[in-house]
Amino acid sequence: MNVTDVYVITGGSGGMGKAIAELVGKKGTVLLADVSEERLETTKTELGEKGVNDVHYQTVDITDREQVKSLKEKTASLGKLKGLIHTAGLSPTMASSKRITEVNLVGTGLILDEFYTIAESGTTVVCISSMSGHFVPKEGPYIDVLKSPLADNLVETMEEMTKGDPGAAYSLSKLGVLLIVENQAWDWGQKGARIVSVSPGTINTPMGRQEASQQKQMKELLDITPLQREGEATEIATAVEFLVSDGASYITGTDLRVDGGTTANMSKLQANQDK
Repeated sequence: MNVTDVYVITGGSGGMGKAIAELVGKKGTVLLADVSEERLETTKTELGEKGVNDVHYQTVDITDREQVKSLKEKTASLGKLKGLIHTAGLSPTMASSKRITEVNLVGTGLILDEFYTIAESGTTVVCISSMSGHFVPKEGPYIDVLKSPLADNLVETMEEMTKGDPGAAYSLSKLGVLLIVENQAWDWGQKGARIVSVSPGTINTPMGRQEASQQKQMKELLDITPLQREGEATEIATAVEFLVSDGASYITGTDLRVDGGTTANMSKLQANQDK
């Protein structure tokens, strides 16, 4: 008896989520999760028009453990967890620093904690981080804090560190995703499962356009991007499609930057300034 491969996509009605669903939906069942049922229904219709018909959805607030647990149970009822693609998150112009920490860090912790229980050999987790996570030094008092997203008083501790600044909360939370992936690789590996992250650069999605329109820094980053353009959601999707495939079977505990070279060039520019 063949068991259906299930691909769960949080933030499933967003620009990246939809692009990813269009690709992995050709390989198995898709389960979309997001906070808006209306957007999820629209996304399911759009995917159907593109020939992706085995699509389910569930409204989920990823900061609510019971709702995340319900999503996990729905996944298990559909088949085998082949891919968990965690794109859900908030950017600096979308929420307060506290809510950004709750969604980007605590939410990630809850998703990984619950779905670990149904992971098996061949399961792959892809967490969407950001090139912003690479702009924060990988040393400092926040490192141990970021590795433990479900620790008591995490949100309060982060508020003290970020002083209520949404941009700081975002960058630290995305560094947290990178660290969590590295930190949990061993545990997932014990099940024959893999966990990786992807760090997009400036991407042409509704969220990306919102940030670009309200943050001068986004234009500055684009100016130093070697490929001299924004990335497209499809370019993130193809990277994710590879990472959840058996072709990436020896890749785990690491990050893939899909940022047009922005991070690399920024490091070079900073090194030149320090000379």
